[in-house]
Order: sequence, then C-alpha cells, then structure tokens
Amino acid sequence: MPDEQQTAAGGCGGVPEAGALLEKVPLRCQAKGILLYLVTYTSESFKVKGYLAVPQDVPLPAPAVIYCRGGIRKVGMVRKRRLLAMARRGFVVFAPFYRGNEGGEGRDEFGGDDRYDVCHAIPMVQSLPEVQPGPVPLIGFSRGAIMAMLAARECEQAGPVVIWGGVSDLFDTYEERVDMRRMLKRVVGHPRKQPEAYERRSPVYWIDAIRVPVMIVHGTGDTQVSVEQARKLGQALEAAGKDYTMELYDQLPHRFPKEADERALDAIFAWIRDKLDRVPAELSAVPLAKLPENSQDHSVILGKRR
Repeated sequence: MPDEQQTAAGGCGGVPEAGALLEKVPLRCQAKGILLYLVTYTSESFKVKGYLAVPQDVPLPAPAVIYCRGGIRKVGMVRKRRLLAMARRGFVVFAPFYRGNEGGEGRDEFGGDDRYDVCHAIPMVQSLPEVQPGPVPLIGFSRGAIMAMLAARECEQAGPVVIWGGVSDLFDTYEERVDMRRMLKRVVGHPRKQPEAYERRSPVYWIDAIRVPVMIVHGTGDTQVSVEQARKLGQALEAAGKDYTMELYDQLPHRFPKEADERALDAIFAWIRDKLDRVPAELSAVPLAKLPENSQDHSVILGKRR
C-alpha cells in the first residue's frame, strides 16, 4: 500500500513549492484493477484536492492524463466513475477539484487564478512513481475546457488537449445560458463592464498562443454548451493553422449516454496515444511548443461517429 501521506518541501522556510504532493490517501474503490486516492497538493499558496486513479492491470509507470472538470463548486463535481472509465484505458488519471472545492483552500474563479491549479497539477502528476516521463495530456469538459486551454497556453509540460462539450467563448455562454448569468456576474463580472475577464476565459481570442494538438468532441444536441462553440473553436484553430481534429456526435446531449460515451472515450484515448507517440523520446521533457512546425496534421472529422 502506498504511503498515505507524502510531504515535499522547498523554497523559503520549508514551505512546499507549488505542485508539491502533500497527501495521498487511499479510498475504497469497487472497480477491480484500479486504485483510487484523494490527493492534496500545493497550487500557489493554497492546498488543493483532487482524485487520482491508478490502473493496476498495465505496466507501470504508465502515461498520465489530467481531467479538468466542468461546473463550479458542487455543480459538475468530479465523478469517480468518470475517472475509472478513463483509467481502464491504461492511463493514470488525476482530476483536480480546483481551489475552494471539497475542502480545498482559496476561491474557485471559473478560469481566473484557479487556472494555476491545473498548471501545478502537471509537475505533481509527473512526480508520481506510477507516471512515465513526458508531457501530460489534458481533457477539459464543459467549463474545464477553459482550464485546459489556459494550461496549454501557459504550462510548459501540458500535452495534447481534448475539449469535450467545451466552452470556447464565454461571451456566448453568457448569452446562451440565462440560468448562469447571476453566477458569471458574481464570479467573473459583466461581459460589457469586464470584457477583458471574459476574453481571458475564451480560447478563441488567443488561439495563436496554443502550441499543442487539440481534439474537439461535442454533441450536436448539446443544450448546455452550444455546438456552435465547438465550430467556432475549430474555425479559429483552422484559421491559425493549428494541429486539430473535430468529432461532432449527431444529436447527442452535453453528457453522452453510456454506449456513445464509451465510443467517444475510445476515440479520445486513441488520439492521445497517437499524439504522445509522435513526441520523440529525447524531446519528451521539452515543452511541446518547441516541437517542429511540420509535426502538424490539420485533420477535421465531422458528423456522426459510427
């Protein structure tokens, strides 16, 4: 059984550095062949929590992925079964709750300074003995798309990014989701009074800064995040000459039914493995932004996946 608590200290006065693993507590897990933990790590000056799922039926160390949840606070909280489904594909999976959630310190800012909770999760995950060296892919669901794309823009060891049912333009979300306006005005501000705060949380406005491959997955029947946000992101990536692919699932809602969800996960992890395999071993510790331009392959897949 792994240690239930690990503490990493550094910097001044023994204060743990950002991205330090503080605690790793085993949790009961009904899924065979997967170990589940509640992890506490440092992000800036805060202690942040998240779930870690480690597959046991694959050779370790294994590749890792960080799952960026959607919603805010109790809405859209990380679901254990979602992590287990990903871990069954042979990946160590970490899902930060973000600051201010589930006993974590600080305040959830919906893509503000809490973006560092994803950035600092990357070195923490890379430090785990169960994880193989190299860039860490990100999967951003719904609001998590903002977090994943911000991390891809700002964090050197962020790997390829999957945007699933993701927000790409928060101005559009404000217009589309009347039920979210009160929360957005309280947490982010008003789009006319604080437009810069909305732009900072809208990847379509800074797509030139993205230097890693992107996969877009979206259901055309999504009423929570319009499929037009996926199309807008795809158009921005295309115009910027980025490496991306898009899969639109006909008539599917925000959360896919089980069979379609499994198909989508198969496609996502096949794409992630392909992108990781293209990173030369000697460059695995180099920021993906520095890989050669000719590694791009502008592929677009539209329509119903069969």
